[in-house]
Amino acid sequence: MRILVVEDNAKLAASLKKGLQQEGYAVDVALDGSEGQRLADAAGEGYDAFVLDLMLPGVDGMTICRTLRKEGNRVPVLMLTARGGLQDRVDGLDAGADDYLGKPFAFEELAARIRALLRRPAVSAMPVLRAGDLAMNSATREVTVKGRPLSLTAKEFGLLELFLRHPRQVLSRGQITMHLWDQEFDGASNVVEVHVRNVRRKLAQAGKHGQIQTVRGAGYRLAD
Repeated sequence: MRILVVEDNAKLAASLKKGLQQEGYAVDVALDGSEGQRLADAAGEGYDAFVLDLMLPGVDGMTICRTLRKEGNRVPVLMLTARGGLQDRVDGLDAGADDYLGKPFAFEELAARIRALLRRPAVSAMPVLRAGDLAMNSATREVTVKGRPLSLTAKEFGLLELFLRHPRQVLSRGQITMHLWDQEFDGASNVVEVHVRNVRRKLAQAGKHGQIQTVRGAGYRLAD
């Protein structure tokens, strides 16, 4: 899952990026509204969530949110602001934000709200994603095979979650990269293949052989 954080406080932005990366997300950061709008427009719906500060230099978060919705972009938006008044919250929600979090806040709450937003779209309405006897609880971040826990790294969890949210769909290397790695990713490396191999190995050790299939010249897909 890939998130765009638009926050002009460089220290807070860096802290959010580090924390979200530890949660297994790919994170891009913009320090002003104009750059945030550019990144959002360039990616289309390549991001899975936006975290927007309300007060930004250049273009404010409210304007970015309105523009996204006007363009038909339905990616979830979490609005951050030091202005916690009722009217501010109402204005943010009316602009198309999905949730609103006042500053200061605990990172744990922000992470929980993002997880909740990512469960809202129709493709992921249920927190438990399944493929046969493989199950993933996206809320508790637990994975089981035949009821037995499967230990995954944060990035492996994100990769398997991407497959489970797109069952039977062939995902290209580029699509996987877009959702799981940020702008600093070295596209020439074989890191995608390494992570696919690691997830396959762990699934096989748990008795799930051939769950992730290679589609020659196209990418990978999750078998039923």
